[in-house]
Amino acid sequence: MKRVLLAASAAVLALTSPLAAQNYPWKPTKPITIIVPWGAGGSTDQIVRVLGKEIESAIGQTVVIVNQPGASGSIGTKSALEAAKDGYTWTSGAAKDMGTYAVTGLLNTKLADFHLFLGIINASVISVNAATPYKTIDDVIKAMKDKPNGVTVATAGINSSGGNALGAFAQATGVQARQVTYDGGNPAVIATAGGETQVTTQLAVEQAEMIRAKRIRPLAVMSSKPLTIEGMPEIPAVTKLVPNIRVADDYFGIFIPKGVPQEVVKTMEMIWADKMAKSEALKKYATARGAIVSVVSGEAAQKAAMPAVQALAWGLWDRKEAKVQPDTVGIPKP
Repeated sequence: MKRVLLAASAAVLALTSPLAAQNYPWKPTKPITIIVPWGAGGSTDQIVRVLGKEIESAIGQTVVIVNQPGASGSIGTKSALEAAKDGYTWTSGAAKDMGTYAVTGLLNTKLADFHLFLGIINASVISVNAATPYKTIDDVIKAMKDKPNGVTVATAGINSSGGNALGAFAQATGVQARQVTYDGGNPAVIATAGGETQVTTQLAVEQAEMIRAKRIRPLAVMSSKPLTIEGMPEIPAVTKLVPNIRVADDYFGIFIPKGVPQEVVKTMEMIWADKMAKSEALKKYATARGAIVSVVSGEAAQKAAMPAVQALAWGLWDRKEAKVQPDTVGIPKP
């Protein structure tokens, strides 16, 4: 399994200061692999490369980022679960995706199977190809009602942030859209920018460059608060436009499978507390891409991530997109 992972499309981040790890209980003797279970350039890939560089500078060891997309992130996640529990293979993504794989039947796992190290909150944005006639959310709703399943929406799958956003939007407005899925948020956004689809509901961090280039037009952010992408006008909150819609904070970060040596977990907790919480690189990334810095680990991370897990899991169940009832796998109704 290790050879397969290292043979995947890996990018090695530059090693810095081997002396930086001297105050941490774990001193890794070989490179650490972080699996990104989505395609290159997407929301998870972006944030993991920022976090990976910060971990390298703290721990004094190379971090290798491996993109292993497929099946809404469950393939790469499964690889991390099946890897040796020596602390050298981690995974990543949105905590709500990790928490709902069992509900969708993609993978028998849950949040409690991992140590969570969260870095940012991302928000999905409902955007349209700039050439479409849709100028407002009401325009999109009307088009979807006039032609059920006639408006194409690009996402990274039903279990992705984009898929969840589309599901919540469709449920709240009573519309039907045709979801077109891709192996990651970046390809989904590119598809909409290129006119292959009309709408995308992927994350702001994946859309930022295409919004700046005016290839896609943002209409609403899936949040209770408006969003500003550096250099662009404010994007209104969807709750102001669709009052009955449900939204929850979407945390992203790195996940280490339970069962690894305790010194690995302790070291990461120390890095999160004394380095990541003060990271200028993380702040710069969030400001430029339209994300919110929120550095949290341990039990606090489990609690922070659960509302989004509940919202997604029960939304999938209500829309008949789930294979397993959420409360049977430990996810209570919100």
